[in-house]
Amino acid sequence: RRVMKGMELASRYYGTFGPALVSGLPYSVESQLAFGLVGPGSECLGFDDELSRDHDFGPGFCVWVPRDLYASLGDELSRRYASLPREFMGERRVDTALAGQRVGVFETESFYRTFTGLEREPQGVAEWLRIPEQLLAIVTGGEVFRDPSGRFSHIRHVYQGFYPEEVIRKKLAANMAVMAQSGQYNLGRCLRRQDLVAAGCARTEFLCAAMASLHLLARTYMPFYKWSFRSLSERAHVGGPICALVRRIASAPVAEVSQADVELLSGVILRCVLALGWATGGSDFLLDAATSMWQGIPNDYLRDRPLNEGAYSNGM
Repeated sequence: RRVMKGMELASRYYGTFGPALVSGLPYSVESQLAFGLVGPGSECLGFDDELSRDHDFGPGFCVWVPRDLYASLGDELSRRYASLPREFMGERRVDTALAGQRVGVFETESFYRTFTGLEREPQGVAEWLRIPEQLLAIVTGGEVFRDPSGRFSHIRHVYQGFYPEEVIRKKLAANMAVMAQSGQYNLGRCLRRQDLVAAGCARTEFLCAAMASLHLLARTYMPFYKWSFRSLSERAHVGGPICALVRRIASAPVAEVSQADVELLSGVILRCVLALGWATGGSDFLLDAATSMWQGIPNDYLRDRPLNEGAYSNGM
């Protein structure tokens, strides 16, 4: 049988049980609620498969309630949601305490604060810079099924517009500096010392920063590391030869990683920032381009921040 994707399952579940959830509520109240599936699950990226079904998967959807309604309505909606069937179209919801609540009733402002630290859209480059891109991949992924008032979607649309250009340049410079230090410099030194553990760490740092750079250039938030490479082709639409180069560096035994391949991938990023006019200079060492790019950002606050601030981090 065809394996139904999680987003389709959620949409059908909402279509079947959503009306019962709001039955009897005045339209003036119902119209302020938003419904959909947005969150950290692989189904919100469209990457779920057979293996995804062993935990935190199954029929369900999110209900977002503005704060001014949540105090009076949140408990009642949560009670109604809890009474909905846990099994639908042959799938049963399996939740784990470790993952936390992924479906159910949420206060809109608290939902955004959980992932961005803010209850509203960012105001200024400092706030944008502080939000990790994997968390922005979460709040911009998934689907909103219904939002009559647009209150939930307004903030989401701001985040979907991606980082302001000055922040892209700052984050890209930071990732390029990491690429230079880990791949162009330390990887070879570790291999000459025959320290394969350190070399493996250097390769991982280099590839993570390279994929983050490619996502930034494509104006696409890079998700949690498990999905970073798949996102490179399916969401950022990076070309096949570049994805193959990333895969080749990642899959080689660490003692046999080609420094020529590392330089080739570094050169892809370098040519992009030079073509955009964001960096200058004739050096192939990415740290030089990163420094010129950082110092050329037309924003005093971002120029005053450390060069490496804003690089992708797998810490949540």
